[in-house]
Amino acid sequence: MGKDAELLKKLKDSSLKEHAFSELLDRYQERLYWHIRKIVITHENANDVLQNTFIRIYKGIHNFQEKSSLHTWMYRIAFNESMRFLEKNRKKRYDNIDAISESYLEVLFEDEYFDGDEIQIKLTKIINEFTQKQKQVFQMKYFDNLSFRQISEILEVPESTLKSTYYKTVKIIEEKIVL
Repeated sequence: MGKDAELLKKLKDSSLKEHAFSELLDRYQERLYWHIRKIVITHENANDVLQNTFIRIYKGIHNFQEKSSLHTWMYRIAFNESMRFLEKNRKKRYDNIDAISESYLEVLFEDEYFDGDEIQIKLTKIINEFTQKQKQVFQMKYFDNLSFRQISEILEVPESTLKSTYYKTVKIIEEKIVL
């Protein structure tokens, strides 16, 4: 039995759930944080979304049907929570998600936790020019090192579409990063 399978068994056992959830937090909190942070940009927003993500995971673990890996299921929840957050903020202040991204990008460079060098800043600006779909696919593949199959399950998009999107964004980045 794999580590996630063993953990899942404990999570579904009400007498072991609290301890198992602490183990789940230890194992996945940082990875999910960075997945969320790439979407919502700021540290404060990422922490809020991460907290909501783990609340949903905790409440929904008994409904997990194991059609995908635990890791993929949690990434999907984190992704959905990030999108809910962006949509909620869009309704409050902006006309579209791109305007939110631009606003968050400005805040990012002032963030004390951001220590990017010139190339990192340039890459961040290039990625910010992509559509939301392009950003998501690129970040999940490049930064999170997820397989196209996992990304397909998370975004509910065919693998062939994801591959095409990813390789187009890589080509754009290669062209722009040199400039």
